Amino acid sequence: MKILHTADWQIGKPFAGVEDSHKQALLRQERIHAIDRLGEVARKSGAEIVVVAGDLFDSPTPDKPTVSAACAAIGRIGLPVYAIPGNHDHGGPGSIWEQAFFLHEGLELAKNFRLLNSPEPLDIGAAVLFPCPLLRRHDAADPTAWLRAIDSARIGSKPRLVIAHGSTQDFGAQDLEDGDEGGTNRIALDRLPLAELDYIALGDWHGTKAVGPKAWYPGTPELDRFPKGSDHAPGQVLAVTVERGRPPAVEPIPTARFGWHSVDHRFTDDLALVQLEEKMADCLGTRAGEDLVRLSLEGSLSIGSLTRLESHLETWRARLLRLKLENRVRIAPSPEEIQSLTLRTSDPLISRVAGKLIAQAALDGDDAEIARVALRELYARLS
Repeated sequence: MKILHTADWQIGKPFAGVEDSHKQALLRQERIHAIDRLGEVARKSGAEIVVVAGDLFDSPTPDKPTVSAACAAIGRIGLPVYAIPGNHDHGGPGSIWEQAFFLHEGLELAKNFRLLNSPEPLDIGAAVLFPCPLLRRHDAADPTAWLRAIDSARIGSKPRLVIAHGSTQDFGAQDLEDGDEGGTNRIALDRLPLAELDYIALGDWHGTKAVGPKAWYPGTPELDRFPKGSDHAPGQVLAVTVERGRPPAVEPIPTARFGWHSVDHRFTDDLALVQLEEKMADCLGTRAGEDLVRLSLEGSLSIGSLTRLESHLETWRARLLRLKLENRVRIAPSPEEIQSLTLRTSDPLISRVAGKLIAQAALDGDDAEIARVALRELYARLS
């Protein structure tokens, strides 16, 4: 059987770190468009079903327009879609899955959707699904614990697919997703009867990751955070061929549109500004409104180069959906700038003030920062 494995859509994510409300709306809307893209991938790959391993919604209380948009997008997939609740959209009393509006929109717009809210085997004809839903956001119990007692003889020879949401014991504290807590929703893969299972479709980790020969995280289909490392590999879905008693064949397929980049740069001299320009050009090309950048800057620049940097920052803020800036760059006036400020025979007062500001700007603390600002203002007025 061929399936499309996806997770962590987190429809309705607010993207509170993005200041511009229009850009926030673009990011939220793109999560709906990502469903259409993964649906196209599912159909082209020959998938018979789509499996969503938790966190279809970003919260257990999405607003009504978000619910309607998500249900309509699921309906457009055209294939059966099976989902479990994750930690963001957990099940249980009062959850989104029990609310009248969702039930109405699901029936009207997503007749192909089925929520698996009970930990019990489900025979879907070509395979048997073993859902492990989360009924609360944080649970100390392993959601897959019930699988340790499955009766293999009663299941038959069909492919067996586990669907679960949580972190595995392969992850350390540094791997936890935002808002997660160590020790909760932990999945003990080594305690599962792996010989009796053919594929373990996981959700929660936002990058594509194999955590065993049969267990995979697909990651979120549209990126929602800055990369944590080279092995993060977000923005994909998994086309999986599952056969009873054989290792699964897993193919990651890209589905993301927006680029999330992390750029670290240290200025050792003014020429390093050109290197930063090249780094940013590699990230953005000629695009606008399609990228987000976490930019961390250190080192020092001359007054003129710092002014040029700020001009670049203004342009990048306009072109980017978000510029998350960590700017620790100091002013280091060039010899020519120091001379133009301190060797003013026609105005010795300015020369003395400039000299004191240059000395103060080289130190640490709030007074040094004020001196840097004053130095730039002075230079701009005299240039």
